[in-house]
Amino acid sequence: MRLVLLGPPGAGKGTQAATMVEKYNIVHISTGDLLRAAVKAGTKLGLEAKGYMESGQLVPDSLILGLMEERIQQEDCQEGFLLDGFPRTPAQADALDEMLTKLGQKLDAVVNIEVPLDKLMVRLTGRRVCKTCGATYHVSFNPSPKGDLCGNCGAELIQRADDTEETVKNRLDVYEQQTAPLIDYYTKAGIIKNINGDQDIKKVLEDISIALGGKE
Repeated sequence: MRLVLLGPPGAGKGTQAATMVEKYNIVHISTGDLLRAAVKAGTKLGLEAKGYMESGQLVPDSLILGLMEERIQQEDCQEGFLLDGFPRTPAQADALDEMLTKLGQKLDAVVNIEVPLDKLMVRLTGRRVCKTCGATYHVSFNPSPKGDLCGNCGAELIQRADDTEETVKNRLDVYEQQTAPLIDYYTKAGIIKNINGDQDIKKVLEDISIALGGKE
């Protein structure tokens, strides 16, 4: 099964991805991991990507697609893959389709996990981290038994800079601007599966399984 996973920050994509790759015996491919692995391996494309990354430039789509083409032809991807973080735009989606067609493959579905904006704000701004031991809590879903202090070591809990309401709102705005056209693209292609992410984790996975043609 060949899938793309979409969803805003805080939608629980990471949790679902981990379960989906095990359930369907497919490989989870994220662009970040792909780039890091290529750089570490010192491949030709990896060294080229390293040059862009070290100079603070965005890695070109053509290079990411080249790395992806190499990756999905490896033996462990024969049963399929789950793409996470790519494509992000309709242009990238077009390029991905062309690359897969060249390999005699095509996407089976695009899983889009949807969560209302106000729920995402609660999820993302409620995280608190211990400044001493790094333990993580959530004011609504996993509060510390010691209130504003760490339940492990008793040190102060802080809100990270990237968890403030202003920063989170910006992240969500960027996602919406980038991804809304992509959702429309795959809706027109007839392969998008919109999933309600505002429910129990197990129920989300059940809905994904049903949407992909299986039983819960």
